[in-house]
Amino acid sequence: MKRRDILTAAGVGLAATALAGCNDKSEKPAAGESAQASEQQTFNWKMVTSWPKNFPGVGVGAENFAKLVNEMSNGRLTVKVYAAGELVPALEVFDAVSRGTAEMGHGAPYYWKGKVPAAQFFCALPFGPNAQEMNAWLHRGGGMELWEEVYKPFGVLPMACGATGVQTAGWFNKEINSVDDFKGLKMRTPGLGGEVLTKMGGTVVNMPAGEIFTALQTGAIDATEWIGPYNDLALGLHKASKYYYTPGWQEPNVTFELDVNLKAWETLPDDLKAIVRAAARAVNGDMLDDYNAKNMEAMEQLREQGVEVRRLPDDVLARLKEVAAEVVDASANADPVAAKVWEQQSAYLKRLYEYAELNEKDIYNIRG
Repeated sequence: MKRRDILTAAGVGLAATALAGCNDKSEKPAAGESAQASEQQTFNWKMVTSWPKNFPGVGVGAENFAKLVNEMSNGRLTVKVYAAGELVPALEVFDAVSRGTAEMGHGAPYYWKGKVPAAQFFCALPFGPNAQEMNAWLHRGGGMELWEEVYKPFGVLPMACGATGVQTAGWFNKEINSVDDFKGLKMRTPGLGGEVLTKMGGTVVNMPAGEIFTALQTGAIDATEWIGPYNDLALGLHKASKYYYTPGWQEPNVTFELDVNLKAWETLPDDLKAIVRAAARAVNGDMLDDYNAKNMEAMEQLREQGVEVRRLPDDVLARLKEVAAEVVDASANADPVAAKVWEQQSAYLKRLYEYAELNEKDIYNIRG
């Protein structure tokens, strides 16, 4: 109510000044009336996603975002969520938002690296930042400003809207005892991690979540990584594969994004824009909490069901790290926009890593 009083008072003052300075005698609405009309306007938006309906973690996170927006706006902005394939395919969310087919989308930035090469640097880097470090860069280190700059030519406004934390290396139907075991391996893994696999002699097969189980079970692929125990258990991957490897070198975190069509965004009044941003930030943190809690529980269940959890050999991880560094640099150098992002990002992450090495690493080691 105080906000509306202030807006009304401001509107009266502006209207009086305008009337004193012009000779136009036609009736015009006062600024306060325009603001009030804008606040009373309702918006019904569509949000397409890359996830199966109500899928644990990512899918539920998208639904929670819509619920928060609907509640905080008191119904002035309603968001209807569409699962992958209901309105557009899982990997075409970005295009749908860019075209205006839907006002919003929820997905993973590296899904559209073919259209926006720099996008994957806002998502996941092999042996790169964890969720806390990525959030620090995005929200306090200039990352969001770069992200908005990268997406602006496509008419899309991005926001961080979910994080997985450290993932697992994935499910394999063959043992990984040496670097040679990656040769000829057909694996579902996206982003820069997929490029590392290719350079190791493997073959990357891209597919949405709904197709992974059947592909693994039938032998169309030899291995897959999805997210982690929470989501892997939901997909039933333990029923289609024998070996479960850690750690998730390819994705120490995945940041998910909320995409908003820029033209649609500009139609929203400022208070609704603030609500959208607040809801995205809330889901960004809540999803990470959810994964941290549910991954622990799911791993316990998988072990109880006889899943063999293995750690990748040290020499394999060392080689993967070497190749990952080459792939990240090559990917950045292949695109001037990506190069700009990586230059700023890598400098900031170096400072974060130095602090973690000085302080946090010891706590993990000592308490372990």
